[in-house]
Amino acid sequence: MLNNFDKSPIFTPEQVLENRGRVAIFIDGSNLFYAALQLGIEIDYTKLLCRLTGGSRLLRAFFYTGVDRTNEKQQGFLLWMRRNGYRVIAKDLVQLPDGSKKANLDVEIAVDMMALVDSYDTAILVSGDGDLAYAVNAVSYHGVRVEVVSLRAMTSDSLINVSDRYIDLEQIREDIQKTSRSTYTYRPLTSVGLMEQPEDGTLDIIKSSDD
Repeated sequence: MLNNFDKSPIFTPEQVLENRGRVAIFIDGSNLFYAALQLGIEIDYTKLLCRLTGGSRLLRAFFYTGVDRTNEKQQGFLLWMRRNGYRVIAKDLVQLPDGSKKANLDVEIAVDMMALVDSYDTAILVSGDGDLAYAVNAVSYHGVRVEVVSLRAMTSDSLINVSDRYIDLEQIREDIQKTSRSTYTYRPLTSVGLMEQPEDGTLDIIKSSDD
């Protein structure tokens, strides 16, 4: 069920937060990166965790990403994430015939959502991937409320249709974007090679596309 909270909300935003119970967050790292790229912002992952939790009790925040285990910059970013509230689920990149590298983590996200379904009341899925619609529908039958957070232009209608609430990243961009330089900058792995560390001292993090 999709409730339009902008035009005719059944609950106020405050009531929604009060009734979320214990929340579990599932973040598709690649999907979020490309959404942020479209918005022209960089994600502040501390702000993101606070915004998604919204004062509710947090069970766990999962961050799913493809990894190149030989890349020290990326490993540094993932270590920072682990020490700042995230449970990182990493999967080795696979070399494709066209030279690009890819790691699809849809199965891992779906399995974790189902495995913990009796431990949380609200699932917050940060992804627009329609392949996850079946998993969202499945957990909802266990009485779990599902909120989907993603960029509307990159989000499958099938995923929105099975969610209880949809939040467009465009609407919360001010709450989650970096306002100053910080230690880590999240970058994708491309077929042309690894991106270099910029001269201003920020750290490029290499990752894969889950498209």
